[in-house]
Amino acid sequence: MWFFYAVLSAIFAALTSILAKIGMGEISSNLATAIRTSVVLFMAWGMVLFTKTGNQIESITGKEWLFLVLSGLATGASWLCYYKALQIGEVSKVVPVDKFSIVITILFAFIFLKEVATLKVILGAIFITIGTFIMIL
Repeated sequence: MWFFYAVLSAIFAALTSILAKIGMGEISSNLATAIRTSVVLFMAWGMVLFTKTGNQIESITGKEWLFLVLSGLATGASWLCYYKALQIGEVSKVVPVDKFSIVITILFAFIFLKEVATLKVILGAIFITIGTFIMIL
């Protein structure tokens, strides 16, 4: 089931880039990010209300709060940079560089989460790196 959601995520992420580039027009990339983030905020809380999972907020530990807040700050910084890059660059070049986050995430997973560095994962990361640079040159 995770694969189904991952594929949907990829499709929606692709639409995000195209729709953002078209929708941004001449407005500030920061304003565009704020509008997008507001929509995401309402959608996320709407899902919490729809699934009736808001009561779980009481069980979140201090450490979990800290890392969720840090994750939110990282997301915000990523989105602000992404929208600025989309505004001034070509989508076909911005997106591959943005998706290079896959390789960086894999490296961070090895370092911080102590995930196993299998040959398959290392080769995949190498191919993604090569593909990223081929696409942006």
